[in-house]
Amino acid sequence: MTQEKTATIILYTHPDCNYSDAQRDDFVKQGVEFHEIDVSRHPEAVPELERLTGGERMTPVVVEGDKVTVGYHGVG
Repeated sequence: MTQEKTATIILYTHPDCNYSDAQRDDFVKQGVEFHEIDVSRHPEAVPELERLTGGERMTPVVVEGDKVTVGYHGVG
C-alpha cells in the first residue's frame, strides 16, 4: 500500500496538551507525514488556529486539505 503524497497534513499543537502529544504519536506510529505548528513557539499562528476552531484556543487541530478536525479522536 502506498501512502498518498498529495495531501499535506498540518498539526497545530501546544506543549502542555496531552492530546497534542497523543495525536503526534499516532501520526508517527502510522508513518503519516505531517507539518507541526507548536503555537507556543509560533504565536503568529494563533489567529489561524482560532479561525479553524471557531474562536477557541484549543489543540490539537488537524488540517488535511479542506478537512479540519478539532480535538483528539484516537486512531481509526
